[in-house]
Amino acid sequence: MTHSSQHQLVQEVHSSGLRTVVAVTGGGSGAISTLLSEPGASRSILAAVVPYAPQALVEWLGGEPDEFCSSRTARAMAMAAYLKAAEYDRQATVCGVACTASLASDRPKRGAHRIHVAWQTADTTAAFSLQLVKGRRSRAEEESLAAMLTLNAVAEACGAASRLDLPLVDGEQIIAARVTAPADVQDLLAGRTSAVHPDGAKGALPRAVLSGAFDPLHAGHRKMIAVAGQMLGCDVALEISIDNVDKPPLDFIEIDHRRRQFSDRDAVWLTRAPTFVKKAQLFPGATFVVGADTIERIGQQRYYGDQAALAAAIESIAAAGCRFLVFGRVADGRFRTLDDLRLPETLGKLCRGVPENAFRDDVSSTQLRAGQSSAQASSDDNAR
Repeated sequence: MTHSSQHQLVQEVHSSGLRTVVAVTGGGSGAISTLLSEPGASRSILAAVVPYAPQALVEWLGGEPDEFCSSRTARAMAMAAYLKAAEYDRQATVCGVACTASLASDRPKRGAHRIHVAWQTADTTAAFSLQLVKGRRSRAEEESLAAMLTLNAVAEACGAASRLDLPLVDGEQIIAARVTAPADVQDLLAGRTSAVHPDGAKGALPRAVLSGAFDPLHAGHRKMIAVAGQMLGCDVALEISIDNVDKPPLDFIEIDHRRRQFSDRDAVWLTRAPTFVKKAQLFPGATFVVGADTIERIGQQRYYGDQAALAAAIESIAAAGCRFLVFGRVADGRFRTLDDLRLPETLGKLCRGVPENAFRDDVSSTQLRAGQSSAQASSDDNAR
């Protein structure tokens, strides 16, 4: 790595052979103009987008993020950009680069000024986060720094040697993370395989499966596994789909983080099966361990478009020999079990309920994430 001028860095990027989609929001747009102002941009830049308004970013991601300015959101933006790049040029080696920033504006901000940048390729996810010392720079200076950090990410993704020397002040530090995925996980993202078996084993399919995001894994999940194992008389496997119905696939840093929550004793499957129709195809004969909210969604027509599509989905799950073990969940301040739900008759026949005296846990992963975000926001305020 060498510290170089913007001209040299951009020329190396344009000569790298990597083709890139760049997406920025909140800051970093200067990187786009710098990349496009040098001759040869058409060799490396496939597209550049600025989904600046919240709704524009939601549309870019396909769903609303927990936070609009975070490392996770930068990585999701980079994944969406990578998928676009792969769609635009199916023959080339492609990359997605993204920046989301919260910078000085025309009104005071309670939280920290920060920049999150990420890049995504077929085998690697990398992310960089920088919290700025508030009041040390103008908006233009913060924007320039966001653009420079984004350009360095583009250069790194391209394998270029050049980097821009970032004008950081005392107390500022770039936090970097990078995961190069194992070959089987790369194949999963690329669609060359539909599932990654635990520990690479190709043995018998599980008889019971708890599917979830596990974001994060918590005590309620562990209790569900224990109760389901006792009721079904078998081990319960865990399944994480890297695909989501309304968001980009999980990036390699996120996949690695979620897998690390489990012990070596846990059988954790990675799949590209965001719906239970697809899960049933992967795990025929399995009993799916679900919450009451999940089974209710499975039975709602609005997720399928019309009644015929709903009926076909339930029939497909039944034809695969799959069933559901349904745990109660709190909804609208009330704990609801299978007996409280109104499901299509064909779906209800596939379900067995867990009584409240066998399991009740009112904490959700969403609440835990919200608590973590609040704690981080308080920490940012205290650091101002």
